[in-house]
Amino acid sequence: MKEFDFYIVPTPIGNLQDITLRAIEVLKSVDLIACEDSRVTQKLLNHFDIKTKCVSYHKYNEKERINQILETLKSGKKMALVSDAGTPLICDPGSIIVKELNRHGFSTTALPGANAIITFLSQISRDSEDFTFIGFLPKSDPQIKKIAQDYKNHNLIFYESPNRIIKTLEIIKSVRPKTDVAFGRELTKVFEEVKVDNINEIINHLKSNVAKGEFVVMIFKDKNISSESEIETLIKPLQEKGFSAKDISIILSELYKFNKNMVYKIAIGKQM
Repeated sequence: MKEFDFYIVPTPIGNLQDITLRAIEVLKSVDLIACEDSRVTQKLLNHFDIKTKCVSYHKYNEKERINQILETLKSGKKMALVSDAGTPLICDPGSIIVKELNRHGFSTTALPGANAIITFLSQISRDSEDFTFIGFLPKSDPQIKKIAQDYKNHNLIFYESPNRIIKTLEIIKSVRPKTDVAFGRELTKVFEEVKVDNINEIINHLKSNVAKGEFVVMIFKDKNISSESEIETLIKPLQEKGFSAKDISIILSELYKFNKNMVYKIAIGKQM
């Protein structure tokens, strides 16, 4: 198996048995593990009898850790990066150091593994495969409303805390009162819950069930918001001005938040 200087290693989002055999092997073989919270990571390492030393690496010390990590790798040692749960760089630290490692010519690789978004989506029936993930929503009411409106033609996925979930959904409901919502919480754990319903029923359910655990939420795209004929109407003048199907898909996806692939297929069809 090819060896790398730096490994990005997903860790379980709940059930410790979800770690991969390769992840255990890598964490045992490297010289140092960079982690968000050593107390959290140590529980995982102890469970699998991994003796590798850890160094803290989180969003508040990312920049100051860069030189230490670079020096460690320059000395010929191998390192791994983990987050408290899930996949590093997906709403977790890691982007800064990976950029620096690539800039300095170190080899990096990412292992497949646990991720809350994919675990959640695997349980949700959807009319199409496309979705837009935006991490955590902003805390401003107007900003949340704008995002909910801008992405009404997308399956919009985001993370939310148990303390804010009801308020966030009520803000979204004020601009999209008929939308459907899916949420997942405590994924892979004993009290895992995944539910799909209209937004009003979801809010009522959460009000009567104490919210705990970080949420993954999907706001379903609005139905029949943009029929093919409506999109064709927007495509026609752009084609008359000489824009290619690719250009049209980019323009309309930016202006109206349409799915880029959908617009492209319709534009190609109109050219034939």
